[in-house]
Amino acid sequence: MTATLDRAAPARAAQAPVRTRAAARARRRPLALGLVDATVLVAVLALVLAPLLEVYGGNAALPAIAGGLLLGAGLALVGAWRRWTALTVVAAALVTYGLVGGPLAAPTTTVAGVVPTADTVLGLARGAVTSWAQVVTLQPPVGSGGTLLVAALLLAFVGSLSAVAVAVRAPGRWAAAAALVPVGVLVVVILLGVRFPLVPPVWTGVVLGAVLLPWAAWRAGGLRPRRVVALATLALVGVASAFGGAPLVLDDEPRYVLRDEIVPPFDPRDYASPLSGFREYVKRLDETTLFTVEGLGQGGRVRLATMDRYDGVVWNVAGDGSAQSSGEFRRVGDELPASVRGERRTVRITIDALTGVWLPTVGHATGFDLGRTAPQLRFNDATGAAVLTGGLRSGLTYELETIVPAVPTVDEIGTAAAADVLQPDLAGVPEVVGVTAADVAREAGHAVEVADAIASWLIEEGYYSDGLDGQTASLSGHGADRIASLLADDLMIGDGEQYAAAMALMVRSLGLPARVVLGFVPSAEDVASGEPVAVTGADVQAWVEVAFSGHGWVPFDATPPKEKTPDKSDAPEQSDPKPQVVQPPPPPPGAVTPPDDDTEQPAPEPPAQEDDSAALWRRVALLTVAFGVPAILLASPFIVVGVIKAGRRRRRRRRGDAVTRVAGGWDEVLDEATDLRRPVPATATRSESARVLALAFAGDPASRRRASSDRVVQQVDTLARHADRVVFGPGEPDATQVAQYWSQVDSTLATMRASVSWRQRLRTRLSLASVRARRRTRKDVAPATRPVRSGSTRRRSQQVSRKESR
Repeated sequence: MTATLDRAAPARAAQAPVRTRAAARARRRPLALGLVDATVLVAVLALVLAPLLEVYGGNAALPAIAGGLLLGAGLALVGAWRRWTALTVVAAALVTYGLVGGPLAAPTTTVAGVVPTADTVLGLARGAVTSWAQVVTLQPPVGSGGTLLVAALLLAFVGSLSAVAVAVRAPGRWAAAAALVPVGVLVVVILLGVRFPLVPPVWTGVVLGAVLLPWAAWRAGGLRPRRVVALATLALVGVASAFGGAPLVLDDEPRYVLRDEIVPPFDPRDYASPLSGFREYVKRLDETTLFTVEGLGQGGRVRLATMDRYDGVVWNVAGDGSAQSSGEFRRVGDELPASVRGERRTVRITIDALTGVWLPTVGHATGFDLGRTAPQLRFNDATGAAVLTGGLRSGLTYELETIVPAVPTVDEIGTAAAADVLQPDLAGVPEVVGVTAADVAREAGHAVEVADAIASWLIEEGYYSDGLDGQTASLSGHGADRIASLLADDLMIGDGEQYAAAMALMVRSLGLPARVVLGFVPSAEDVASGEPVAVTGADVQAWVEVAFSGHGWVPFDATPPKEKTPDKSDAPEQSDPKPQVVQPPPPPPGAVTPPDDDTEQPAPEPPAQEDDSAALWRRVALLTVAFGVPAILLASPFIVVGVIKAGRRRRRRRRGDAVTRVAGGWDEVLDEATDLRRPVPATATRSESARVLALAFAGDPASRRRASSDRVVQQVDTLARHADRVVFGPGEPDATQVAQYWSQVDSTLATMRASVSWRQRLRTRLSLASVRARRRTRKDVAPATRPVRSGSTRRRSQQVSRKESR
């Protein structure tokens, strides 16, 4: 009868999986558990998609993201509950996208913001392809115009639909693969996002790991209470690596943003300083209409360029790439954030003879309408300046929505301190600038009084001249030599270029943030007429802006009136020429030693050269610590389990008499089978255990591991018979026989591992199932009946009697 049962066991084992798979296909996942899966995955996706709110600006993308998450999860749950096929789910998703995509992502194409139209369907179809490129090529906030929100809607809708569908429909352990969907969405959000997101990336990664890893383990059926310690250790290692290792390795490197790679930012260093063309407007374009402006309003100034870097030759925009840099120009959407308060105006500008890349703006723009030229627009939020990368052309007409802040008076600014603004360092500034500024502002108390005193002094002491025919000679340019001569000569003579450049340097020398602005200021009479104002080169002007806390950038005019020109009596008298008389040659002058340093413009000291090898070794050590410590912590479970098993194996092979060591070899085979999840009954004899192992390792005839399985069956039977002969036979084996037996044990263990997959072998390395099984056996079996394998006759007789009693 026993033989009959043994022959029937393989048949039952072969039929059981078939019934189990069929039952799994027919069984639906309970709705409550599906809701738990959907809640976890939707919550994680909401966290992952949160940086897109900052990309679009405000809550513009909130309806698209929230609606997409809820619709995708709901559709996946309904499809799973109703047992829809994959094709049916896809068709339902397309219909849902066409019906709700308009109100959520393209409301301007719908009727009353709800009912979709033909334009809605066409816009959603195009947006599914083009919205990604639009998002990555615009400077945040990109706004919600056109079909920009389609990208956010698709990420939320498709992401939640895919994740929840996999979680509730995939069989068995494959459901845990749904945790990969939020990770993939996170990668896309990083590429579309900003360099410094509102939610730190480290926190996003920690939350994803803390939520998705336990959920995936639970869905895969591998979450056990006894693994809580291991999971907690893994979580601590991940958190420590994220917060400790990442800053050490990455240092202060900015986050990778796709828009920086696809559309390189506008580089102002490719163009000449706008201020250096001041005389060009005055001399050649004084009566030429450069552009026409409508809606300028009283007090309005037309800004062309803002410059905050001086290199001893020219004032220019800085190209350091920082967020507050005057040279950071990026693509923008149809809406811009309003960072100042003031009067809102709509200004319309038509370009005539103005050329170059600098686009005239007014105040702080909050929106541009450039038509087909919009892709060429680059804007700087810090200065309010704009450029067209393709250059200006005659006939270009555009509108801009802008805020013109009121200019505060000196009394209104009062005791406000200078604003904390990061500006590039100055270079090549003449020494006379600092000396003159300190002398002029010696009686000024507050920051605004310093700026006002310098501007007033330049207006009162200076004279205006463009160097035109009939005017006093006045050189152009604003390099170090020109500024030094302006401030050191008996008469200060110049135009807006020199006075604005000089005031900005003087204010900066006293520790106040200042920058130079080149623009146009039409006459008050022309602006007051209400008619479109034709701006010519005669309206060009340069002024200085100084930043104060609570008031922002305040303009200061330092140029004397054009009517204030030097009289002939003010000019230095020319001495009458005298007849030349031959004079004896003067004595040879003594040797003059030139100064070692150039006091005018000292050369900067070269930076100390760092030892390349030392820097390389520091980098290597840093990377070793950053990656080595987490790697050691992650490998610690393998090391600990390996040490425990190696110690047990060493004791069995070397301790005790020969019989005990042979019995320990068989125990090693049984423990390996337990770790491979093929345990044998604790009360089975060696022969019975060999038969159980033979059935457990009997492979599928079509399996590639069939040969290994057959060898396991033969080897375990041989080992069992040999161990029984040694334990129950007369005498004791010698050391050579014990060594041969353990050699067979090693070969059997290798064959057992070869008969399973690599995943099972890896799991066996970390398994402590055999250790726990031995511990339970020692607790459950009484000492009097506990099987003890030894070489003594008394112990052998106890084992024989127990076997006969069974």
